[in-house]
Amino acid sequence: MKHAIRRLHWTLGLAAAMGMGSAWAQSSGLPALGDGESISLSAERQLGDRIARELYRDPDFLEDPVLDEYIQQLWAPLVKAAASRGELSSELQERFAWRILLGRDRSVNAFALPGGYLGVHLGLIAVVGSHDELASVLAHELSHVTQRHIARGMSDQAKMTPWVIGSMILGVLAASKSPQGAQALIVGGQAAAVQSQLSYSRDMEREADRVGYGILVDAGYDPKGFVGMFAKLQQAAGLNDSGAFPYLRSHPLTSERLADMQARQQLNTSAPGTAADMAQAMLSARARVLSQNNPDALKAWIQEAEQPTTRSMPAQRAGALYAATLAHLQMRNMAAAERTLQALGPLVAAADHVPTSEASRTSALAAKRWLRLLRAEVAFKQERFDEVLQTVIPVQNGAALQRPELMAVAQALARMPSHPLQQDITGQLRQWVQAAPHDAPAWDALSRLLSKQGQALASLRAEGEAQIARLDWSGGIDRLRAAQDLARTGRLRPGEHIEASIVDARLRYAQDNWLALQKQR
Repeated sequence: MKHAIRRLHWTLGLAAAMGMGSAWAQSSGLPALGDGESISLSAERQLGDRIARELYRDPDFLEDPVLDEYIQQLWAPLVKAAASRGELSSELQERFAWRILLGRDRSVNAFALPGGYLGVHLGLIAVVGSHDELASVLAHELSHVTQRHIARGMSDQAKMTPWVIGSMILGVLAASKSPQGAQALIVGGQAAAVQSQLSYSRDMEREADRVGYGILVDAGYDPKGFVGMFAKLQQAAGLNDSGAFPYLRSHPLTSERLADMQARQQLNTSAPGTAADMAQAMLSARARVLSQNNPDALKAWIQEAEQPTTRSMPAQRAGALYAATLAHLQMRNMAAAERTLQALGPLVAAADHVPTSEASRTSALAAKRWLRLLRAEVAFKQERFDEVLQTVIPVQNGAALQRPELMAVAQALARMPSHPLQQDITGQLRQWVQAAPHDAPAWDALSRLLSKQGQALASLRAEGEAQIARLDWSGGIDRLRAAQDLARTGRLRPGEHIEASIVDARLRYAQDNWLALQKQR
């Protein structure tokens, strides 16, 4: 991700993406909206898959259970609301991916790609003051997809197939480590022509605002989130944006758009006020540290916690201590991580004792959970795996774990020689991936636990499923073939003939997709 992807939106105009500049503002005319038939649903999904496959391989792609769950919990109600409002057709919902990818980038940005893929920079999570603000951005990006702005933005004048456009996008991505190469690609005549024809129009931006606002409200979020996010972007624009806010360039913030959102918010008199959110402050702190983990940045997060200002609110203080704890872990200073973690505990406990509203109670409960998971993270780094289990697993035996807790326990069990919980957690992981087959990290965790229990065939299949989830068809084929070879030796455990049949079917599926990919090239 990073700098090359920032050029993606205005270079090729396929997404509300990591913008390179306001290309349409520099030209004399706006591109035609088109009729939405420039690219079929199938072709758009194939194009999105190809781009996503490369993003999964990017070193800046992030798989973090805590932030992944946070984004998914915001995202799911928006998709449901869009479907209920009739903005998201059943066909589109079925045929598009609807996956969100996180990128380690401190710039404030989010983007939509062909085929229902969305991306969020950690820099965006780091600056939002409430989950409503982040949800407003996701609702806007979702609306670009539901309104088929990507397809509508592909003018017939471009005379290019989706696959050619996809190849150009991948060319920009491949140039991420070579600015000179990227610039040569961008200034090329063909790329310049595409840039002038395929960028989002002002009408599309207004439409995404209007539809996104309705989706946000129907999903149960505070519509003030739209206004609050716009205010942050307007402030950044007034401070002469230095490049940290590429969202301003891919979505130019006009006074008309801001006034429209303010008017809509005023009409919604039922909107509650937004209180300081400790849980949000802790998650934003996590995003800050994971997006900027070089030594100088880590020292800055630590210094911020060591020198608090007298004006710091409890939520801000909690965020600073959370960030410092993570920074100490990154620098392998375990004693210091324990100190800041201990200082964070009383702040979270105090927030739980004085809830003033339902939103505050919800935030306090979430803050306690993030603290508990942070404690488990510190214990894991110190190889105190029994403590990880004691910290994360609830008192009630047999209770199903939520995904971050499930991943933390599975990670600890994989490092322990044996434990009575192995079978139970393995069973929970099996149930999870059955419901969420595209969850590659969960497949990886399942594979490790199965291997420890001597279930080599099932472990190899889980490895293959993890690669398929990341759209790595060749990697999936390799692991599934290894599983098939193992099954053919005849040394199967009781009941593994069913697993062997599944391996055969999944191998054919992966091979079919790999062959289709080769033909499309």
